[in-house]
Amino acid sequence: MPTLPRLDYLDRLEAEAIHILREVAGQFQRPALLFSGGKDSIALVRLAQKAFRPGKFPFPLVHIDTGHNFPEVLAFRDQLAAELSEQLIVRRVEDTIKQRGLREPGGKFPSRNALQTYTLLDTIEEFGFDACIGGARRDEEKARAKERIFSVRDEFGQWDPRRQRPELWNIYNGQIQPGENVRVFPISNWTELDVWNYIQRENIPLPSIYFAHERRCVVLPSGQLLAVTEHLTLDATDELTTRQVRFRTVGDATCTAAVESDAATLDAIIEDILQAKVSERGATRLDDRISETGMEDRKRNGYF
Repeated sequence: MPTLPRLDYLDRLEAEAIHILREVAGQFQRPALLFSGGKDSIALVRLAQKAFRPGKFPFPLVHIDTGHNFPEVLAFRDQLAAELSEQLIVRRVEDTIKQRGLREPGGKFPSRNALQTYTLLDTIEEFGFDACIGGARRDEEKARAKERIFSVRDEFGQWDPRRQRPELWNIYNGQIQPGENVRVFPISNWTELDVWNYIQRENIPLPSIYFAHERRCVVLPSGQLLAVTEHLTLDATDELTTRQVRFRTVGDATCTAAVESDAATLDAIIEDILQAKVSERGATRLDDRISETGMEDRKRNGYF
């Protein structure tokens, strides 16, 4: 009897993620893949190609655009969607602010990150999405570590950790009531390093912002470096500097810090991560510092 080839750990992670994507296609009527142009969602797109090509994806790509995104990432988002010939749906937080009469955030760093929830829930209702696929990982943050791969949300989009379902033997329960939806995390078991190793193995293109480059930044009291953009409200006392930086994650330019680095290749980035002493979100995300339960509070209200 022939011996089956042994899978390495990336093969196993890939196979699990492809299985999850196919489960979504089989169990739900109107799924969507949330695609920001960031590395995790780009990895998800590659996994979707492996799961469904040569056919079309059984879901559109959906981006909730805060209006404060980095232009390099938006350009990459549009380019990739065009190359794939897949449907890209973009809904803008700025439109939601006007339609709902929401209050625009103020202060020096006016992040619209929390307002994405309203736009996401409106988009789910507009298209009747019953499952939204995202690139969240358990290693990112303790609230995300609580979440199952199939995470049920109620008719108001809210997450209740007490309603989490068991997922034994890779069996996923997508049964929901009318109005409910499921958030699905195919790379939940991956780490930041796994994602980068997969990107390297698959030779996946990325926005240039992930690689070392010179950028004008403001130095925060925490020592973090926030890229200077038109969305910041700076004053004469702010310390401005030009540094060699890259981004470990991308999101709102008003709440996503850069890290000093000269890593201009995938090999160098992987070495950077191996030596890092602070987690990806801990090093870069200002919005997680609002409170000890900042992420969990946002998730309970419908945040992804």
